[in-house]
Amino acid sequence: MPIEILMNILAQDIKYLQGVGPQRATLLAKELGITTVGDLLTYYPYKYIDRSHIYKICDIDGNMPYVQLCGQILSFDSVGEGYAKRLIAHFADKTGVVDLVWFQGIKYATKNYDCRKSYIVFGKPTVFNGRIQIAHPEIEAAPDHLKAQAQTTGNLFSTSSVNPNLQEESIDSQPTAFKGLCPSYNTSEKMKKSGLTSAGMAKLTANMFKVLKDPLPETLPPYIVSQHRLMPYDEAVRNIHYPTSAEALRRAKLRLKFEELFYVQLNILRYIKDRQLRYKGIVFNTIGEHFNNFFYNHLPFQLTDAQKRVIKEIRTDMKSGRQMNRLLQGDVGSGKTLVALMVALIAIDNKCQACIMAPTEILAEQHLATLRKMLGDMPVRVELLTGTVKGKRRTEVFDALVNGEVNILVGTHAVIEDNVLFHRLGLVVIDEQHRFGVSQRAKLWMKNSVPPHVLVMTATPIPRTLAMTLYGDLDVSVIDQLPPGRKPIRTIHMFDAHRQRIYDLMHRELQLGRQIYIVYPLIEEQKNAPSAISKKGTNKDKLALKDLEAGFEEISQAFPNYKVSKVHGRMKPADKDAEMQRFANQQTHILVSTTVIEVGVNVPNASVMIIENAERFGLSQLHQLRGRVGRGADQSYCILVTKYELSSTTRQRIQVMVDTTDGFEIAEQDLKLRGPGDLEGTQQSGMAFDLKIANLAHDGQILTLARDTAQSVIDSDPEERNQQNNILWTRLRQLRKSSINWGAIS
Repeated sequence: MPIEILMNILAQDIKYLQGVGPQRATLLAKELGITTVGDLLTYYPYKYIDRSHIYKICDIDGNMPYVQLCGQILSFDSVGEGYAKRLIAHFADKTGVVDLVWFQGIKYATKNYDCRKSYIVFGKPTVFNGRIQIAHPEIEAAPDHLKAQAQTTGNLFSTSSVNPNLQEESIDSQPTAFKGLCPSYNTSEKMKKSGLTSAGMAKLTANMFKVLKDPLPETLPPYIVSQHRLMPYDEAVRNIHYPTSAEALRRAKLRLKFEELFYVQLNILRYIKDRQLRYKGIVFNTIGEHFNNFFYNHLPFQLTDAQKRVIKEIRTDMKSGRQMNRLLQGDVGSGKTLVALMVALIAIDNKCQACIMAPTEILAEQHLATLRKMLGDMPVRVELLTGTVKGKRRTEVFDALVNGEVNILVGTHAVIEDNVLFHRLGLVVIDEQHRFGVSQRAKLWMKNSVPPHVLVMTATPIPRTLAMTLYGDLDVSVIDQLPPGRKPIRTIHMFDAHRQRIYDLMHRELQLGRQIYIVYPLIEEQKNAPSAISKKGTNKDKLALKDLEAGFEEISQAFPNYKVSKVHGRMKPADKDAEMQRFANQQTHILVSTTVIEVGVNVPNASVMIIENAERFGLSQLHQLRGRVGRGADQSYCILVTKYELSSTTRQRIQVMVDTTDGFEIAEQDLKLRGPGDLEGTQQSGMAFDLKIANLAHDGQILTLARDTAQSVIDSDPEERNQQNNILWTRLRQLRKSSINWGAIS
């Protein structure tokens, strides 16, 4: 089959595939995003079930996993009325009888299955009223060579006559049974109601391969396939849906994971090269008066070796003549703000301005106060620009920026407004960068004729595999040391029943003059919550959560000699800031809060962080909250309070927090437990491709191999003229979802 014809088949509307039609096509598009035959080809199974073995009915029980039986339907019974109606088919082999039960799809079952015919039945056995039953089984016609085995001894039940409504061709003539490993596909409830169960999806893929008789064209150059001993593409795709053996499935997964990650990395590395060619950076040659004055006379503490290494890496970028795009990772309290300031001073020494953009006003004001305190009496003008800076004051900041009188601008989204103009912007620092959209960050590029150097910072450690993919176009620096004098935070897991022990610890710390945070998952009790809040939780679960308003009353009564304040997201910004400031000034002793304090609160005197219903928070968020304490020289504590009944995964998460304060180790564990799509701040929408089969939590070695291979392609064929690589660039153009050069925007 010519490749043009094959590509036309893959691009064909899915509604024309046998077994689909207009209604199912609409459903597939809405639920799974499948609109073409090619989309179905890459909708891979999520697991496989070994269907090579047939059980005897006498050997099964209600505690077994999925089983496969071969026999005949003896009779049908219809039980109940209305919503309680169900259909029961008595199914037998030579050793016994089980009940097949349908609560939905009754009309389909009675129309398509008949007595005296031999079937293969597949499902999960359970016990009801002392009888083994299988609800909503998968059923298909038994092949000829097994029909004799399916015959029953007779007289187990009286059989009914042949169903006159039977559609002889309704059962797939090529059953999935006895093919060994059979695919299981994720489907939605809406799909299942339309017959698109996992088995239904398997029938569609089987129909697809009937059309795709000729081999699919290769999508990697022969030299890469040979170099890594990869399974050919056509063989891999067929084996991923219908494996011929466990080894074939392993090799198919390896091939498809490698290819998927290879093209992600090739896309990233190609645009790194493109950006380096297109965007020249401002050359910062000078280490001058401002930097040296600060380093020798104002440095608040000795730099750690990690901070020195990171500053050297950034300095090398900024004097290279290419525009810097660097990600700075540093755990909570590791000194990223100090690094940002020193880099900004290098920009000032080179006659440029710097801008620091933060996601919230609280964090922006925190940065402003920190920078001014560190700079002391140095002749460096730092100004704030947020939504609350208005009127005459806002105009003054605008004018001073254009005139070059402002050296460092600290702000929120306000700094990217079109009317904010700089004299010569040379450095942009973006804090907690995952909270900004790509297009928002890109606007800062337009503030100078030559794109400024960009340093993005995050206090949320990112696992290596995730960083290579989500931020693969950025050079990465890591501050992996804490400043001297910091004691590790002691993390303790306590249950609700330990309330008095928690209060004893609080009293002891308060008597020592320390302050305390208490974080709640809810602001107030959800009195009108629906009967079921999610698939995993019930209204009862939600009502069992601690809430801030009740907690505030309880703490105020338990600690009458101390001042208690509260902060949450529904408060007006001014009121919230006022309460935060009171706590920072030690005018209040206990701050009851929601997660609004997760970022940007620096109170060195606070020594205790209590997190109620800690089981409801992710590891990353727990780590961020814990980082609000431990900022002084005193021993600090983080108390994780949970209910006693916890799932094994939740216990694992809590134990990780107890065992380590290393944010990078926590991030790796979080990735393994939750997967990349669930991690806060790491949504894969920023990627050029959606990952269909690779898993960043488990495929780190394949990712490294893919990136190294992609880098070798870029290095050996920088101008993309090598004919053996034509297949790569053609395939890359097919895969890209848009023509926007996202890789050129950090």
